[in-house]
Amino acid sequence: MLARTLRAHFSGQLKSACRGFSTSSSCRADLTHAVIGGGVVGLAIARKLAEREGTSTVIIERHSSVGTETSSRNSEVIHAGLYYGPDSLKSKLCIQGKHMLYDLCERNSIPCKKTGKWIVAQTPEQWEECEKIHSFTQSLGVPTRFVSAEEAQRREPDVRAEAGILESPTTGIVDSHSLMSFLQAEFEDRGGMCAFQANVTGLKAIDGGKGGYEITISGGGSGANGSTGSDASPASAQDSNDNTYTITAETVINSAGLGACYINNLLLPADRHRVPFFAKGSYFSYSAPHPRPSTLIYPAPSPGHGGLGTHLTLDLTGRVRFGPDVEWVDDPNDLRPNPARLDEAIEHIRAYLPGIKPESIGLDYCGIRPKLGKLGAVASAKGFQDFVIQKEDGFDGFVNLLGIESPGLTSSLAIAEMVHDLLYAER
Repeated sequence: MLARTLRAHFSGQLKSACRGFSTSSSCRADLTHAVIGGGVVGLAIARKLAEREGTSTVIIERHSSVGTETSSRNSEVIHAGLYYGPDSLKSKLCIQGKHMLYDLCERNSIPCKKTGKWIVAQTPEQWEECEKIHSFTQSLGVPTRFVSAEEAQRREPDVRAEAGILESPTTGIVDSHSLMSFLQAEFEDRGGMCAFQANVTGLKAIDGGKGGYEITISGGGSGANGSTGSDASPASAQDSNDNTYTITAETVINSAGLGACYINNLLLPADRHRVPFFAKGSYFSYSAPHPRPSTLIYPAPSPGHGGLGTHLTLDLTGRVRFGPDVEWVDDPNDLRPNPARLDEAIEHIRAYLPGIKPESIGLDYCGIRPKLGKLGAVASAKGFQDFVIQKEDGFDGFVNLLGIESPGLTSSLAIAEMVHDLLYAER
């Protein structure tokens, strides 16, 4: 059984685990840290926690490998930190994480490229949004600049921007799969262990977390950790052999992404339950040889929109793709591309790239963004939703991460530092 495997794997470390996280801990738990969720953020957190000597860390992941949900179904963009307001966690962690991510990639030959990004405006209202972004980024020391019509025609003659262009030179792209493979390898080199096909179906605090946490796990494949939303039934996660077991950990980090509200609701009282919202984003391929810009192209943001518009991104081979759009869905497993989204996407793309060949645009793949409401993705929107990364009152050693959508990939290393500090910096 996986429970015995975990205990055997860490048996040597458990004897010497002066964990440092809580002086009242009995040090009788199977593990020091249990990170629920093996996406890029969970991997980064686990890797950071595994640095601490005399501790033991496990990633509990319901799929058969890391990063199979939001982390591998996105634009793979390294964001500069342009949209999220002066006091938000998204701004702070995106800007810090961007520098950390570029540095990590350079030092470890992880494929990435600083492509730059154009935010293009077609109307005076959109240009006003660009001017707001520029003013904001200058206050934070994030570089942006206006691109003249002459320069735009010279560099990207196929791009339309009737009202103007704002450029972000520090935006880029990264091979997210190579990044996650690196993080997993370093985590395991530091003695960490990944428990795959492990569905969390129960989470109980012992003495308010002072004695750690009991984590009930059902093995045998995907299907829990919130895969059916906040009302997911633990019974639905058990396989036909009822392969269910319990392990204990001194600390628990909820980094379950699409299933984070489910994990939250397993542990916290009813008046602190969360309802998840799922923003499905479709991506579209482009097979024609022309036009093919060499920089990322984003429409000016629309306040109140759940994303950043159907933009043009590139992968590291130069392949063009468009997306994501925003489609609110009830099922986080709904990853089938929707043909009904194609015509609307083409209309949006033509606004900034009028020379595209519509017959060369096709359905590609979908991703789901974990949301805490149908709120705006930029800080100028009413009801902007920030990251939630916090300890929870009455639950010592539990760190809750909710609504970790874009710019989660960019912020992942900085989020890991923050979680580590929430557990250990005060001691």
